[in-house]
Amino acid sequence: MNPELVLPWLALLWPLWLSRRPEASCPIWMRRSLLLLLALLSLRYLHWRAASSLNLSTAPAAALSLLLLLAEGWLLLSGLLPLLLAWLRFSDGRPEADAAEARWRASDWRPWVDVLIPTCGEPLPVLERCLLGCASLHYPRRTLWLLDDAGRPEVAALAARHGCRYHHRPERRHAKAGNLNTGLALGDGELVAVFDADFVPQQHFLERTIGQLLDPQVALVQTPQHFLNADPVMRNLGMEAWLLPDEESFYRWIEPVHSAWHAVVCAGTSFVARRAALEQIGGFVEEAISEDMVTGMALAAGGWQLRYLGEKLSAGLAAETMLDFVRQRQRWAGGTLQALRLRQGALRLRGLSGSQRLAYCEGALHWFSTIPRLLLLMMPLGIGLLGVTPIQFTSAGIVEQLLPLWLALLLSMGWLNRGSRHALLADLPSWALTVPLTSTVLASLWGRVQPFRITPKHRPRSRGGIAPVLAAPLLVLLLLNGVNLLLIVRVLIRGAGTPTIWLGLLWGSLTLLGLLVALRACWDPPRNDPTPWMSIALPATLQASGPAGQPISLPVQITALSESGAALKGLAALPAGSRLETLQLSEAHTGSCLPPLPLSASATGATRVRWASGEPTALPALQALQRWLYGRPDAWPLRQAPPEWRALLALLANLLRPGLALQPDRLSLVPQQLAPDRCGPGNHSDRSPASAS
Repeated sequence: MNPELVLPWLALLWPLWLSRRPEASCPIWMRRSLLLLLALLSLRYLHWRAASSLNLSTAPAAALSLLLLLAEGWLLLSGLLPLLLAWLRFSDGRPEADAAEARWRASDWRPWVDVLIPTCGEPLPVLERCLLGCASLHYPRRTLWLLDDAGRPEVAALAARHGCRYHHRPERRHAKAGNLNTGLALGDGELVAVFDADFVPQQHFLERTIGQLLDPQVALVQTPQHFLNADPVMRNLGMEAWLLPDEESFYRWIEPVHSAWHAVVCAGTSFVARRAALEQIGGFVEEAISEDMVTGMALAAGGWQLRYLGEKLSAGLAAETMLDFVRQRQRWAGGTLQALRLRQGALRLRGLSGSQRLAYCEGALHWFSTIPRLLLLMMPLGIGLLGVTPIQFTSAGIVEQLLPLWLALLLSMGWLNRGSRHALLADLPSWALTVPLTSTVLASLWGRVQPFRITPKHRPRSRGGIAPVLAAPLLVLLLLNGVNLLLIVRVLIRGAGTPTIWLGLLWGSLTLLGLLVALRACWDPPRNDPTPWMSIALPATLQASGPAGQPISLPVQITALSESGAALKGLAALPAGSRLETLQLSEAHTGSCLPPLPLSASATGATRVRWASGEPTALPALQALQRWLYGRPDAWPLRQAPPEWRALLALLANLLRPGLALQPDRLSLVPQQLAPDRCGPGNHSDRSPASAS
């Protein structure tokens, strides 16, 4: 038996065995052995590609063949870099944060914290949600600063209602970085916390992060970004229960890996920093679009330590339309690539170690990979449309080289990134990003820098649709791939099928499916109410008046909850013509945090009720609901991506039933979990919240 055939397939037993065990509980040698296996299979495959599969028969064939090899080589080798960075032992930082919090509670250090909230035109409901959360922080030695670049009188009034100090700068120079530096100059707190205007911190955010700054060498503690709403890819495909946001992989895997190399990436929100460290580097870097990332690099180069705490201590709003989602990623890509040219960037910044420089540059490689991805997307066209085979495959080559590597990556990715994303499914919708991101990367290489642009939030949409700038390239690629597949099928009908032609059929079919998924993901449904909804199982008691005015107390089960209403089981048992009054959430699950919530007189449909938000007397109860819904500790679960084969079946089912995901009244749910009641304030200072604000 040929060892070249047997050994790679036997090696697949190792990732298969590991995939059934949590990565975090496995010894480090298991992870390292898997990393070595993936590296060896990748190098083995690339050696075979270069030595045995190139088509050099004609000049066009040679050009396409070498271009394909370069694209594959770039993707495989650049993909190995974040894997090899995971060679060191890494942690999400929670055990270290527990120990630091215990030391801090035992000390008498209670530094004053300036909480900076930069804003520039966000809708008032979004901004009020953030201010309510910041004003509810248990740590009392704090000053809230609302830094308004739009200069709206209604925002100043909102700040006054929530005990925040308000500041508007007439000149909006240097976008968010300039706004933050203005806020930095206004306050004098020893520490600075930053929250974007659409983010809501949990009440114990400062208590969980300040302890790590007891170490005088620590300049910044970064926490993950979590989201109150599903991103448009998940929502438009109806896959909220099957997909996780792509940021989940970054915060659950990439950030802990970077932390092990002392190269934590500052994410621009939900962090606390030492004022002295920021002042030493001249404040937030104003020349950069990605001022957060570059500022973090400058702190690291100055000899300061950056810590990462992988605990979901805040939540904000994800992009709400696919066009906004794509533009946000374009801004991230442009900012990361611009940083390579800046004197404060990873390539030119003095003071970074070689390992730190490599870890920070890894992010740029991620965006450069969009160009070879586009090439791979277009390569099948050469087989049918041009009659040029860019690769010479044999059946033995597929079985001995391609399949072992592909299956090893498929089995390993979900385990290595700690269940935060799938290996294959996560890339299919991202094909909608390929053309726009490629244009951004090429523009950045040309020296063009995109201006800073805020992602719009909380916008209702009366009609569904797709942005033409997203649809046009996908439709062109779909048309070309459709014609290409027809030409390949014609070759097969003539009986001229070779392994390469059959591979072209499979390759083209998968490409066509990916493009259909991407196009489907770009279609945004109508949405009259932009309020985020949470999936949560919670008993409650409904109070109502019957048709004859008699009081009714009805036990119901909450299945979804938002600041605008609730979805209930058991509502159908209410007599027709009843008038709704209040909904009391179970005190066994919420403690004494929530008073009865006033309801609109009638239900919305058969399963939903809405709060009587227009009544002035309802405001305290609804604000209490917001504090409990977003601010209570441990509200956001650490989800695991479901098995990929089941998720793929769910995706195919949703593609066959597109109307389900596009219904205007369908709730797009983000899961919450119930944790032990921690409603009471945790004061660790002699200052009261009122005097602190």
